[in-house]
Amino acid sequence: MDQTHATSPLAGAVHDLATEVVLALRSGDHLATVCGAAGIDEENRTGIAAARVIGADLLLPSVLYGRRPHPGDVAVLDRAVREFPPKPDAPAATAWSHWHMISTLQRMAPPAPGTTAPAPGAYAEPDAAWLEEAPWQAFTHQLSVLAPLAVPAAPSAVQRAAANRAVDLSRGFVRAVRRRDWLQAAGAGRWLAAIGGEPATLGLERGLDFVELMGGDDPRVSLHVRAARLMAEARAR
Repeated sequence: MDQTHATSPLAGAVHDLATEVVLALRSGDHLATVCGAAGIDEENRTGIAAARVIGADLLLPSVLYGRRPHPGDVAVLDRAVREFPPKPDAPAATAWSHWHMISTLQRMAPPAPGTTAPAPGAYAEPDAAWLEEAPWQAFTHQLSVLAPLAVPAAPSAVQRAAANRAVDLSRGFVRAVRRRDWLQAAGAGRWLAAIGGEPATLGLERGLDFVELMGGDDPRVSLHVRAARLMAEARAR
């Protein structure tokens, strides 16, 4: 989802949420509440909209550290799913983001017996055929928008498309760095860390260091870079 002005309440809430996710990723503290630390609860309309922008990455610390998420964060993400469903004519990336939020809730916070599911109703995996034929530049752009799907143990058609086009993603990563599009570079780098298969000559680790250095004012850049490092470390074990 696109942001409007850096000084808008929504952009400020997105910045705060992304910052708290980064802090949780760095500390590994699974008891901390991302939303609570940002002053957001499930009754905060702007905060719910910000959670929709962050998407399933709201629970990323729990996903990567394999721990149960804080109930307050689950409640906010659940509310975001309910409040902002994709419209019938929504872009494919929006549909995929919504699908991933639902699947993450169901995987990380399954309902207790006898209770309703966090996101009721079946929601089929959206179509991803359009990714297979997209030029590598557009492919990298779309994958960077869908960077929250770049997590282990969450297979999807998007993840399979990324794995099949690691060289294209690598080209896109280099192009984004040259264009100083740090958020796109961080998203592409996160995918490469998740799937592997990039050329050895890419120098992904150093490239991510450079991206974080140059784009570190945006916590979403730091979020993707930190996620990439954690996944790369896990793969190396």
